Amino acid sequence: MQLIASFTFFQDTQTLLVAILAVFLVGLSKGGLGGAFALMGVPILALVMPPMQAAALLLPILLMMDAISVWTWRGWFDRATLWHLLPAAFVGIAVGALTAAITSEAFVRLIVGLLALGFVMRMTVMRAGALPRGQRWVSGSFWGAFAGFTSFVAHAGGPPFQVYALPLRLDPRLFTGTSVIFFAVVNLVKVAPYAALGHFDTKTLLSAAVMLPLAAVSTVLGAKVIQRINAQVFYPFMYITLTLVGGKLVWDGVSGFWL
Repeated sequence: MQLIASFTFFQDTQTLLVAILAVFLVGLSKGGLGGAFALMGVPILALVMPPMQAAALLLPILLMMDAISVWTWRGWFDRATLWHLLPAAFVGIAVGALTAAITSEAFVRLIVGLLALGFVMRMTVMRAGALPRGQRWVSGSFWGAFAGFTSFVAHAGGPPFQVYALPLRLDPRLFTGTSVIFFAVVNLVKVAPYAALGHFDTKTLLSAAVMLPLAAVSTVLGAKVIQRINAQVFYPFMYITLTLVGGKLVWDGVSGFWL
């Protein structure tokens, strides 16, 4: 433990165990097992370190998970969905980088959470989830930009992506593979502005390196589970996950304003 403490943020056993839990849950999510786990990463790490330090620590780990996920889901992606979302996501990332100093993370989480819950309520009341919806440029541009922005400022890009992609009713493997590629590109683009804002240092990178073996194992495990789920189970599961994510984000946002 003393050896690890000398070059990482893991100064005690409690901090190390908290980091292990956070990375394991994020890895399950990156493998395809629901966005709720991914959103737990920063809040869990924030129990033992500052939130921005937690976000910076997770980004190199996310890149490793992305590489594994892209390989695992190779060949499974919907080109039209990426084409409708990614260009606008780059704009959202740029806005996030330019406004990072004045943007409240609590506000972003609250807005994203309310939108996610509103979307689930709408789909439930209208029962629109059973019929596929076509690609839409205006909608794709809005949600793509929103996903890029919220991913940059709060690692919370999952709900905006799901709001656009879930009604398309893609095959579960296509949905997961498309999500994997989308966030792999988004996270890669985020590296330069994160570095420019001074979020990376030697200790951050070494702390991330310690977590990489666990990141690999948990990502593969998440992919193995989701590959065995059919559409009749997958979509209800994803809507339940989005509801949990929305509730978690609203709670985090409200708590951030009051604490």
